[in-house]
Amino acid sequence: MQNTCGHCCTRIENLSVRFGNNSVLENIHLHLNCREILAVIGPNGAGKSSLLRAIIGEIPSTGKITYTVKGRPGEKPRIGYVPQKINFASDSPVSVLDLLAAALACGPVCMGVGKHTRETAMEALAKVDSQKLIDKRIGELSGGELQRVMLALAMTPVPDLLLLDEPLSAADINATTNFYEIVNNLKKQYDISIIIVTHNLQGILPYADRMILLNRAIIAEGSPQEVLADKKMLEVFQISL
Repeated sequence: MQNTCGHCCTRIENLSVRFGNNSVLENIHLHLNCREILAVIGPNGAGKSSLLRAIIGEIPSTGKITYTVKGRPGEKPRIGYVPQKINFASDSPVSVLDLLAAALACGPVCMGVGKHTRETAMEALAKVDSQKLIDKRIGELSGGELQRVMLALAMTPVPDLLLLDEPLSAADINATTNFYEIVNNLKKQYDISIIIVTHNLQGILPYADRMILLNRAIIAEGSPQEVLADKKMLEVFQISL
């Protein structure tokens, strides 16, 4: 049984998403505890990104999503979200500090970044062990470095639910391991619930507490070992033995 704080959870009941006559998600039922990483896997077009977008209300859906938030009864949860595609021009003069300051400060960044804002940005980067990146230009960052910066943004303020959509598509093996170690530590330190959409089965395996195989509906659910051993995996991904 997953060790949780016992005071926060996310319940998704009968969630469905349609675009016109096209059914994207059908009757999704999930219960996600705090201090838990749920990995979502499935083929292209399975509705994985749509699941996250429905949770944050970016696309319309039917069904019910309810939250129990530790110490804040009746309040909506804080949700951090890192989308799948993040594009910055390689020659952009925008620095990591500029990006964080734009999200953290009340005034325009073009007027300068004050000491307090820089300290707050440094604190955000410290959560993901990336303080050294603060003055680097966004266009100079590696794929793994950029994802840690976006993770720092998603963690400020600290969310109750963290959603990561294919966060490591542009990262190498070392960056992947480092990223998942950081995410796992955030889960433990802040008691947050985390949903990670991923194609990187080998990378997520040591860190996921639970996994679902999604193909418009939930096809299999359980521990990563149980889901990966399920014969439905072979059917969904059309693998022949």
